Amino acid sequence: MKLTNFSSKARKATCLIALLGSMAAQGANHIGTLKMGVEPWLGYGQWFVAAKDGLFKQQGFNKVDIVNFTEDKDINAALASGQIDAANIATHTAMGMIGAGLPVKAVLLLDQSNTADAMLASPKIKSLKDLKGKKVAYEQGTTSDILLHSALSSVHMTDADIVPVPMPASNAGSALIAGQVPVAVTYEPYISVAKKNDPTLKMLYSGASDPGLISDVLVVRQSVIDRHPEQVAALIAVWKKSLANYRQHTQRDRAIIAKAVGASPEDLKTAFDGIKYIDIKTNKTMLEGDFRSKTFPHILKAAKSASLIPTDVKFTQVFDDSFVKKAK
Repeated sequence: MKLTNFSSKARKATCLIALLGSMAAQGANHIGTLKMGVEPWLGYGQWFVAAKDGLFKQQGFNKVDIVNFTEDKDINAALASGQIDAANIATHTAMGMIGAGLPVKAVLLLDQSNTADAMLASPKIKSLKDLKGKKVAYEQGTTSDILLHSALSSVHMTDADIVPVPMPASNAGSALIAGQVPVAVTYEPYISVAKKNDPTLKMLYSGASDPGLISDVLVVRQSVIDRHPEQVAALIAVWKKSLANYRQHTQRDRAIIAKAVGASPEDLKTAFDGIKYIDIKTNKTMLEGDFRSKTFPHILKAAKSASLIPTDVKFTQVFDDSFVKKAK
């Protein structure tokens, strides 16, 4: 009987130890919740794939809410007010925010746009010089804004030479198709949708015309970086895994992304080729090399010229690349 009691107690102790171990493991793996802002842009597509595949939970999050916005000003306001913890925004937008004193840092380069940000024009516009005196639809303060100023600058013109028609990027293509304006600056999927509706439209200027100008970053509020660095590290791990999956299952993942941005894979068949997703290895190289020394100063100069950034900012003010450096 004594032997039986001992065995029973031993079994109970073993079960208790296992339970405590399980609870400890759960505590270690569950790193809380996070709200992340996105817009319907292909460059942020890996987060949609990650959500579909459960990668956030695999990296320890209890929950990650992906909050959708349609305009830059709305996602910027949500980040500034603390309604979201992280956001996917243009590099020049991050510069402007940080220059204005918003406590956020860019922790990851997401993508560079080549032909996925572009100026579309009706057939009667033959060249950039034909923009003089013409209406141009674009969303102010966004990648469309900085691309427009780059295009104008390339032919020694300014926004004083055109008639600005401010509107969301999602509406700019529609305005062009409807004949309300002869020129529109927008991004995918709106470029492909516009060209599908009117095949006569041509791409007059794009991100490829000024390589490196249009890029996006993941920014995180400084309070999250300070209090929950494990969440930042987990987000970077999620991006790494999602992008690795994308390269193995490209067509399947493109279908997920297309659905998330409100388009069909067929409509975006060539649009994806206009984007370069940036993996962790490339992040390390770029943030220690050409992006830091050449691209960053170029974006800053262009953004200041377009009056999108009021003051100079240093690379180290904008980027915290410590998480990328530590990523395996």
